Amino acid sequence: MSETLINQIPIISDYKEIIEITKGFSSDEKFLIHMKDGTNKFLLRMFDLEELEVKKTEYSILEKMQGYNVTCSKPISIGEVGNRGYMVTSYIEGKDAENEILKYSEQEQFNIGIEAGIELRKMHQLSAPAHITSWYSRKIEKHNKYINAYLDCGVKVKNDHIIMKFIDENIHLMKQRTNLFQHDDFHLGNIIVNNKKFAGVIDFGRYDWGDPIHEFLKIGIFSRGVSIPFSIGQIKGYFNNKEPDEAFWRLYSLYLAMCVFSTVVWTLKTIPNDMNEMLDKVYMYLEDHDYFSRLIPKWYQ
Repeated sequence: MSETLINQIPIISDYKEIIEITKGFSSDEKFLIHMKDGTNKFLLRMFDLEELEVKKTEYSILEKMQGYNVTCSKPISIGEVGNRGYMVTSYIEGKDAENEILKYSEQEQFNIGIEAGIELRKMHQLSAPAHITSWYSRKIEKHNKYINAYLDCGVKVKNDHIIMKFIDENIHLMKQRTNLFQHDDFHLGNIIVNNKKFAGVIDFGRYDWGDPIHEFLKIGIFSRGVSIPFSIGQIKGYFNNKEPDEAFWRLYSLYLAMCVFSTVVWTLKTIPNDMNEMLDKVYMYLEDHDYFSRLIPKWYQ
C-alpha cells in the first residue's frame, strides 16, 4: 500500500528505490527514497491523518531551524495522500553516532560533542509561542503526576526519599527559567556522523518548549554511558568553551533527579521488559552524583 501512495507524492514520484527504515520508537513509517537522478535522497515519513496538524508544526519548526543555520533535515514537502499524511525532508548522509562514535579516537568524540553543543545553542534561539504557559507550571504538573504514579507502582528506587528531598529543596529554581525551543531528545542516537565528523541532528518530533538546560539530562541518562568525551564536548561547545556555573549544574541535577521517577513510570507503561536496563541507567547517574550530594558528576573532567 505504501508504495502505491508514494507514487502519488509529486516531489518523489520519480524515485529509483525505496528502503524502509525500522530503527526508533516512532510510530511513523519511515523510508529512504533514492531518486532516479542518482544525486538526491529524501527521507519520507508517513503517518495517520489525525497527526497532520502536529506534523505541520514540526515542519514549520524545521523551517525556522534553517533560519538559524542549524545542521538538520531541510523540510521539502508535507501533505496528505490517500488516507495517510506524509512529510518529506532532506536526508542526512551518515550513520547514527550511538553506533559509530566508539570507533573514533577520544579527541574525535570530543570534537563531535563540541559541534553538537554549538548546534544545540543555535536551536535555543527560538522562543516559545505566546500561548505556551510557563515552564514551571507545566513541569510541576507533569512531575506531580509522575510522583503519584511512582508511589502507586510496584517498582522502587533505592533511597528514593533522598532524591525527593533534593527535588523539594531545588524545585523553586524553575520559576524564572526561560521558555525556549527544546529538541527534547538530543542524544547520540539522534546525531548523525560521517567521516568522523558531526553531520547533523535528526528527529524533531518530540520537541517541546521550556528551559534549555533540561536538554542536557539526556547526557546523564544516555550519552554519558556511551561516550564521556562526547558528553564533555557537548557541554563545552554549548558554553563556548567556558565552564558552566553552579546554577547550570544545580538545574541539571534537579532535572536528572526528577527523571528518576518519570523513567520508572514511562518504562512500566511503554517498555516494561526493559525495566532492569533502564534502572541500570538511573543508578549510574545517581552514583555519578552521589545521590545529588554533588552537583557536578564524577565523569565531568
